[in-house]
Amino acid sequence: MKEEQLFLYRELPHEDILRDMVYFVENYEKDWDAQERRKFLYDLCSRLLNLSGSHGFYGNLWHCYLTYLLVNSENVYSMPCEITGIMEGTMNEMALKDFGIFMDFFQYDLEGIFKEIHEESFCMLLSFEGNGVKSKIYNARIRDYICQTARKLAKVENAAQIKNIMENFYKNYGVGKLGLHKAFRVAEREDGQGAKIVPILNIAHVYLDDLVGYEIPKQKLIANTEAFVEGRKANNCLLFGDAGTGKSSCIKGILNEYYDSGLRIIEVYKHQFHLLHDVIEQIKDRHYKFIIYMDDLSFEEFEIEYKYLKAIIEGGLESKPENVLIYATSNRRHLIKETFNDKKDRDEELHTSDTVQEKLSLVNRFGVTIFFSAPDKKQFQNIVKVLAERHGIEMPEDELLLEANKWELSHGGLSGRTAQQFIHYLLGKQD
Repeated sequence: MKEEQLFLYRELPHEDILRDMVYFVENYEKDWDAQERRKFLYDLCSRLLNLSGSHGFYGNLWHCYLTYLLVNSENVYSMPCEITGIMEGTMNEMALKDFGIFMDFFQYDLEGIFKEIHEESFCMLLSFEGNGVKSKIYNARIRDYICQTARKLAKVENAAQIKNIMENFYKNYGVGKLGLHKAFRVAEREDGQGAKIVPILNIAHVYLDDLVGYEIPKQKLIANTEAFVEGRKANNCLLFGDAGTGKSSCIKGILNEYYDSGLRIIEVYKHQFHLLHDVIEQIKDRHYKFIIYMDDLSFEEFEIEYKYLKAIIEGGLESKPENVLIYATSNRRHLIKETFNDKKDRDEELHTSDTVQEKLSLVNRFGVTIFFSAPDKKQFQNIVKVLAERHGIEMPEDELLLEANKWELSHGGLSGRTAQQFIHYLLGKQD
């Protein structure tokens, strides 16, 4: 069978669909029992439809599936194309051979076959209208580009044209899960042997312009992030300050802002710090820029994971890759809980400066620290007015601010989060 002759594009996701479709096309004319053939075809097309439905594909679903295989195959040809966009030498010849096989797959006359065996109903899969169905896997832009690429690949006349199309795709969008997704979480492998990087499918659509106020902190974060994605020197970054002031929202905002520039974010919790070495090993040679993100980071006195994190950030024998930074948010300036007993302990300890330096050494490894303070009354009211205008809330300003003041007194005080919650409350009351 043709799929067994592939050099590079092997061990493909959902390759059972490819294997069974090739078998069907090569054997549909043979001595099959009509009922068994129909059962086989229904099962095959059902799997193709379910995959296409979860991914939001439309148009010719067979062509979209083949394109899905090409954009997700992380191999020794596609991954270097993320960086160079062009491959030469023997690898290039192997890729051309594989693309020639895929061209044959694209040129299957499935409509003619379905009509020949009197199963015209399956032709619906070759001109499928999604009617705005959202993808559960990709954002709409990536999904649309995969479907557009499928239409281009269906029209090629030779393997070299497929090669050109795919090299452009890999260079512009990357390959596999790290290329086609924005954000990830970390899970431990089922066998306990290292980390598994898992895509996060539902990303909050927060942009930096959506965050009212905090212009100076935002600009510091933007400047550091832009230097990073542009390949210049940048620092690990700690965002600290009062709760509800937009620290986490700023991280989400830079992800959406710089995703097109190759930025990716991997969220890690402190109980997963022992997996960081493996995570970095998996991403250090990729084309993308990765921010390892730690939200609401802090340590109690009895927790010692911060010592492990210090070595990861700076201090271990192996240097951190150039395409990796660590961003953290915290309500604590020094990350580690401090109490009045600390002063008592320092008074009784011989080398008090050593104790202080031990607790400060982690935060000092963040080259950029950005403070987010709670807004004063005037700033809070300005946030409310701007958000109300953006959401089309029509209310006299005096009444709006009076209700906002009542709301903040019983809902957590002055903060950007409280203002946003108040606006949601007003929107929820509208008919």
